[in-house]
Amino acid sequence: MKNAIVIGAGPAGLMAAGALAQAGVQVDVHDAMPSAGRKFLLAGRGGLNLTHSEPFELFASRFGARRAQVEPWLRDFGAEQLRAWAGELGVATFVGSSGRVFPAEMKAAPLLRAWLQRLRAAGVRFHMRQRWTGWAPSGALQFS
Repeated sequence: MKNAIVIGAGPAGLMAAGALAQAGVQVDVHDAMPSAGRKFLLAGRGGLNLTHSEPFELFASRFGARRAQVEPWLRDFGAEQLRAWAGELGVATFVGSSGRVFPAEMKAAPLLRAWLQRLRAAGVRFHMRQRWTGWAPSGALQFS
């Protein structure tokens, strides 16, 4: 089995860990914080805007000069896929009057709990309070 280390237990790191685990990789996530997704929880205090429901072309145009780079990613995992993913975790979503997509409960904690539970069930291991400090002369990762 292949092994991978993900540095950072924020949303990007958790998504990376999930994709790797789904591909059969043993994943270890390291983060300097005491728990995974802490900033995600803080962002969720304001209602946790997950994405926007506007038409794809308009949404993609908002990335300006980076549109060509970002567009394939958005096509692979856009607003509809994100809402389906949240639903698979047991978190219903709704589209607000602004077009933004929110969890029905308007809270980040239930989504994060379900997400972490799924990752752990897939074998992802978490190492908290582990700050990456660089590379050892041998090429190994160093943590403090």
